[in-house]
Amino acid sequence: MNHPDNLRYTDTHEWVRVEQDGTVTVGITDHAQDALGDVVFLQLPDVGRTVARTEAMAVIESVKSASDIHAPVAGTVTAVNQAVADAPEQVNQDPYAAWMFVIKPDSASELDALLSADAYSATLG
Repeated sequence: MNHPDNLRYTDTHEWVRVEQDGTVTVGITDHAQDALGDVVFLQLPDVGRTVARTEAMAVIESVKSASDIHAPVAGTVTAVNQAVADAPEQVNQDPYAAWMFVIKPDSASELDALLSADAYSATLG
């Protein structure tokens, strides 16, 4: 499985990229998309929505199952990737390019709780 070192990860299989402006871009990991199989639908959160850390805030559906996508940090949704919602198969093609939403964190200190690539890989066994 591919887990880029420049990203952070959650134990619920989201990847997080910290941007220059302090916002965080979020998607699901290669492991998650592989476990789901062919992704057929995404329900993304509304821009402006306030979320709590670990809150289920989006839904991803595949031919096998549906799963929640969780907020890696508390904050406000500032953008969603409508292009990936319109063509969810992009998640299977490249889960690290197929970002889903951007959050402006309430506190940058919450980023410290996220996993490194090595720590995330270790959770997968």
